[in-house]
Amino acid sequence: MPAETPRIGPLPQDEWSDLLKVVTETTGPLNIFTTLGRHPALFESWIGLGSMLLMKGTLSARDRELAILRTAHHRSCAYEWHHHHRLGLEAGLTEAEIAALRLDLDGHSWSADDLMVLATADELHARGTVSDATWADLAGRFDERELIELVMLIGHYHMVAFALNALRVQPEKPDELEEPEEGD
Repeated sequence: MPAETPRIGPLPQDEWSDLLKVVTETTGPLNIFTTLGRHPALFESWIGLGSMLLMKGTLSARDRELAILRTAHHRSCAYEWHHHHRLGLEAGLTEAEIAALRLDLDGHSWSADDLMVLATADELHARGTVSDATWADLAGRFDERELIELVMLIGHYHMVAFALNALRVQPEKPDELEEPEEGD
């Protein structure tokens, strides 16, 4: 099976649950949602956590997108990278910074704050934990809730990348993301 062929395709619109309909009204019919929506109970549980981390979290948008994009890079997740590239720009990252997320940390002149987020993503990826030195740096910047959220965010996006890669969820074609017309 070619890598471009989804292992499980998106759910046809006439089979969407009420929750999937609500989600796609906000986001458009993203393949991540229409694929994971094939398991309605799991989708319902997962979308709450994902929405909290993405839209209602305590971390700054910049820190969140640095962590997600670095994780997408580590997991070679094109779908996650594609979607969060745009969100990273909206969070204030530059094209040069986003490109540098694919390099070693010394390949760009990151601020100390950015470096500690990226080091956290790197350490969790490499060892499944964070060193005492990195934790001490983080604890000097983030409160308890932010510390918990940062490691949960990185872990969540590792899990999402595993699912997207294994299921071979494909990025949407530009014509699939047209904005709904007024009155629709």
